[in-house]
Formats: sequence, structure tokens, C-alpha cells
Amino acid sequence: MKKHVIKRAKRWVKFKIIILLALTVIAVGIIFAKSPEGDTAFLSANDRSRWCTVASLVEHGTYVIDDVISIRDPNNSGRRPWDTIDKVQHRGPTGTVHFYSSKPPLFPTMVAGVYWVINKCTGLKITDHPILIPKIILLLVNLPLYGIFLWSMASVIDHLCRTSWAKYTAMIATSFCTMLLPFSISLGNHLPAAASIAVATALYFYAAEILDDEYGVWKSVHPLVYFLAGIAIAFGVANELPALAMAVLFVGLFFLLERSSAVPIFLGASLVAFLFFGTNWIAHQSLRPAYAHRGNGMKVGKFIKTTDSTISNDQKLEDLSEQLEVHLREVSRLGKEQSIQLSHSDESERWRITAASRDYALLDKGGHWEMRLWDDWYEYPGSYWQDGRRRGVDLGEPSRWAYLFHITIGHHGIFSLTPLFFLIPFGIVRLVLFGPADLMRFSIAVSIASIVCVAFYVMRPLIDRNYGGVSSYFRWVLWFMPLWIPMVAVTLDDWSQYRWFRVLAIVLIAISTASMSTALANPWQSPWLYDLWQDWTG
Repeated sequence: MKKHVIKRAKRWVKFKIIILLALTVIAVGIIFAKSPEGDTAFLSANDRSRWCTVASLVEHGTYVIDDVISIRDPNNSGRRPWDTIDKVQHRGPTGTVHFYSSKPPLFPTMVAGVYWVINKCTGLKITDHPILIPKIILLLVNLPLYGIFLWSMASVIDHLCRTSWAKYTAMIATSFCTMLLPFSISLGNHLPAAASIAVATALYFYAAEILDDEYGVWKSVHPLVYFLAGIAIAFGVANELPALAMAVLFVGLFFLLERSSAVPIFLGASLVAFLFFGTNWIAHQSLRPAYAHRGNGMKVGKFIKTTDSTISNDQKLEDLSEQLEVHLREVSRLGKEQSIQLSHSDESERWRITAASRDYALLDKGGHWEMRLWDDWYEYPGSYWQDGRRRGVDLGEPSRWAYLFHITIGHHGIFSLTPLFFLIPFGIVRLVLFGPADLMRFSIAVSIASIVCVAFYVMRPLIDRNYGGVSSYFRWVLWFMPLWIPMVAVTLDDWSQYRWFRVLAIVLIAISTASMSTALANPWQSPWLYDLWQDWTG
């Protein structure tokens, strides 16, 4: 056996040990995970929303979560341990109003498949055992996903780094120093997204290595590699919609490696797209995810006002209702014997019309009324997302500049909470200026996707500028971990020959690890820097 093969085998033994240790940390975190009240294994409204879908699919055969969120604690009838603020309300196929999870249903449906097997094998229900069964499911789902993430990153690191010090240091940093680790003890979208992008990244480096024409020998990559890459890229987008920016760039990167990659990548991505939109349609009779229904729908008509523009009392509301009934009968949207219900909306100058099991939005346009299909699924009695009910970070950051500051080097900062990522710019510059063509293109693509996505988050409306809600990190960039880690690895490789640079890198890694450990018990809490900021600002 050749020396380099023996060295690689020994190196991968150490990689496997590091991976095993990281998986052990996650397993321990899952085993001890418990809600603050101690009656479930759910750590937040976010993961609870997905668990509602999982439970409802297996136990009730529907995406409707009404029965699940109404479950009450037998020891405290006033508490509903399954209820969540991350839910929407809309009419189902029968015209009846129901609650649904606001999360895209594809991944929860896949998790429900795991629960179905457990339920059939043991007869145990997750609603009867909300601590034991979720933990079993998380061990069966999250451990393999984190293992896939680490294995893929190990392949990339082994490809990029020349020195053993850089390889092992980068692998340790990947395993223990990012905030993806604490988020892996609960049911969320960030881990499957990161694992998918990690697979796509590893396959890109694998294909680039095969197609290296250093010796002038024509080679080709098996179409299955590109098909899997297409699945990985699309599944990343299915779990993190902003990953679409990198998905487009990934397709271009593979195409520049080999033009024949386009068809199998398209086929793989189409499979995931079919499942994503298919499950969404079954759940909501809509191709758009539930969280995208937060406004007014398609325009269905308008009519001239015959009442005052200001509806200031019940009499004027009743007069308007009579006018609306006449108009709806004229356009065949209301039967002769049917009536409507007209009520105020949370939005100013908007009213809600319920007519013949359909909902419409009535908008005051000055000289006339405009009717649109009702498309605000977050407006329902008791909704947390109504103005005046949101609290803390969910109020949104009014200043976009302040938001940019805090998601980068502030209290939710990418660099302040995980200073390991200060190494990213060095790696990008290194690959752009001195890397081979495939790595240069990859680093440029990562830079573009990072800038585009950060700009996207900053330019979101006020309600969305909430740092990801109550969470220990700006969690919406966790899917970037497989894209940023290669840049860190390149920098570590360059710094490995300088003693003081190695010391600096170890300090950054140590601080990142300490920061990560503060969220290890529950990632759904404010970052330690945010708590300090709140104490400082009063």
C-alpha cells in the first residue's frame, strides 16, 4: 500500500473519532433536552410547530393541528404544552377554518415517517409520551444528519488542507465551534439544510478533483454524482429558502466543471421540488409556503362607495354589509339566501368579509372599495403576530443599519459570537488570488451568496427583522456553515506555518467553543451577548 494511502487512512481514523465525539455531545444534549416546564422534549414554539405536524399526520392523518394544540396538561388544565405561536389559520378543502403549522411540510412529513415506524413497532403515541418519543426520533434523525454534515466537511477539509495541523484543527472547529451543534438537539430546518449544502459542497470538490486535467487525460464524473448533487442543492433550498441564491450559483459551478452535469442536476432538483410543492399543496392547497401568506390576495372587484369613508360605528358597518351583499350577488359570489359577516381587521383601512365559506379583504381606496381574496393567514383571534402582542426581538429592529451591525458584530453577530469566522475573508482572498480555477469560482460564489443573503435579511420588512426570534444566534445563516468552513480551513492551512498565527487561531476557536457551549442546553434562548447588551442599555 502506498504511503499517502496509509497516511490518509490514519487521518480518517482520527476524523472518525472527532465525528463520534461530536455526535456523542449531541446525543447527550438530546437525552437531557426538556421544556422549561418539564412536560415535553420541545424547546421552543419553533420546534413545537413541527412536532405538531408530525403528531397530527401519524395520529390523525392530516396536516390540521387543531386536535394536537388543544391537548392540555393533565396536571395543569390551564396549560397546553403542544400549542405554538408558529401556526397559521385558513380554510381547508371543506371550507372549514383550521390551524396548521407555519413551517414548510416536507421535512416534518419525512420525520413523521420515522415516527410512523416507531408507532407501528411499539404502539406508543407521541402525544402520550411527549418526552420519550421525540427524543428517540431526534436520535434517529438528527444524529445521522449531523454525521452527514461532518463527514462531508471532513472530505472537503482533507481536500483543501496540506498540513496535518490544519486538517485536524479545521475538523475540530467544524465539529464543536459553530452554533449548528446546539441547534441539532431540537427539531428544526437548519440542520437538514446545512447537511444538504455540505453534501453539495463535498460533491463539487469530488467532481472537481476527478476532472482535474493536470495530466491531459479526459475524464468524466458519473451522472449519479450530479443527480445526488441536484437533490442536495434542492433539499437545502426546501429547508432554507434564501439558499436559492447559492443553489443557482451551485448549478453554474457544476456546469463550468462539466456541461453534462445540467440534466442530472435538474432531475435531482425536480424530484425534491415535486415533493416540496406536493406536500405543501396537500397541506394548504397552495404552492406557496404558509409563512408567505401574510397579506392580501388576488383582486376580485371594486365598487363605488355609497357610505362615508370612515366606518365609525356599528350602524355604518351594517349599512356597508348590506351594500356588499348586493355587490356580491351581482358578481355571483353570494347566493340569494346567503348573508355575509363583516368585521374589522388588524390592519388599518381593511375589513374582513366572510361570504359563502370564502374570505375576502375589503380595502378602503378613498373613492371606492376594493375586494381581494383573504390571504393573511397570521390574522386570527389571539394571534401572537398581531400588532401590540409581539414582544422583545419579535417587535423588529427599526433601523436597518443597527440590524446589520448586530447580525455581524453585535449581540447576534456572526463574527462576535463565533469569532472563528473572522478567518473567512482571508480564505476567500487566498483562493481568489492564488487558488485553482474551480476553487476560485467556488470562493467567488460563496462571497456573492453571503452578500446577497445578508442584504436580503437586512431589507426585510420590520416584522422580519427580529434576529430569528428568541434564539442564541442569527440562525438564518446556519446553512452557510458548509460554505464558510472551507474558507476557514484554507486560512488555517496558510497560518499553520506561523506560530503566533496558530496561537491566534486557537484563541478564536476557543472563544467560539465557549460561546457555543452557552447554548448547548437550549439553543432557543437569547445569546449571551444580547443579555449583556440588555443589562448595559437598561
